[in-house]
Amino acid sequence: MAKSKSARGVSGNPAKRGSVAAPPPKPVTLGDWIGAARLRTLPLGIAPVVVGTGAAILADPEHLFHWVIALACLAVAVALQIGVNFANDYSDGVRGTDDHRVGPTRLTASRRVAPRTVLIVALVFFAIAAAAGVAIVIRTQQWWMIAVGAACIVAAWFYTGGKRPYGYNALGEVFVFVFFGLVATLGTTWVQAQRLPQEAWAGGVAIGFLACAVLLANNLRDIDQDRSAGKRTLTVLIGRRATQVLYTVLVLLALGIAAWLALFYPLAWLTFFVVLMLGPAVLIVWTYRLPKELVTALGLTSFGTLVYAAFLCWALVG
Repeated sequence: MAKSKSARGVSGNPAKRGSVAAPPPKPVTLGDWIGAARLRTLPLGIAPVVVGTGAAILADPEHLFHWVIALACLAVAVALQIGVNFANDYSDGVRGTDDHRVGPTRLTASRRVAPRTVLIVALVFFAIAAAAGVAIVIRTQQWWMIAVGAACIVAAWFYTGGKRPYGYNALGEVFVFVFFGLVATLGTTWVQAQRLPQEAWAGGVAIGFLACAVLLANNLRDIDQDRSAGKRTLTVLIGRRATQVLYTVLVLLALGIAAWLALFYPLAWLTFFVVLMLGPAVLIVWTYRLPKELVTALGLTSFGTLVYAAFLCWALVG
């Protein structure tokens, strides 16, 4: 006697015949959250605070070091950096831009964390940055700086958030230069010394150039996925070769600023030790074959920016 369909394990529902149950998603680990915070980018938040503090000490030698304000500036910068990373995870994830991204785990795109949860984490870090910023304003009585802080948070959100994110329209490098370079460096100097020496401007421009180089390495890695998703980054618009040239020019300009400052502060020549990191990064940018290789270039450029900032600060205060 022939076995029935149910005995052979075939579903009686035609819609389910031949289907295979999807494996349950892997639980999210602490490492996944740390990866989503993108620690490779944190030096970009620390570097302008280091340079800005060095310029403040130079401008106000009697007070030497306003360590409480400097630490508060560091808290603002790091919290903003982490906040924007989670905000990007959320915004790119819900748009589908990160569905085939190379690099650290994207919590939203992986569908292992609810988008709302990622958004809440981003807002928490923005709130931490705002609280530290308000503490600085109260301590220094520079109330107009509240508007600067608000602009930083708005810029962080609309990089990939909102209906018309500027990061999707080739303006990412402009805002990175302004906020990670000039605003972060000059703001750190101002709240400590209430003046802006030319060294702060030069350092801010240099850090801005290197921060833009990091973004270019990131977008060069993602150029194919961004083009497919309709994300019009500067790299998508100008292509691979022009991006490689621009990345190299920005690195050279930062080194050129260090050389100019070394004419007045000889210890600034020590910043050229960063070539040990930026040199291999430039080589990878020009010779890479697989997008994942650019993750290394991104990390080298980011940590190289912090090394550059540390030596430049030493030159200004030494």
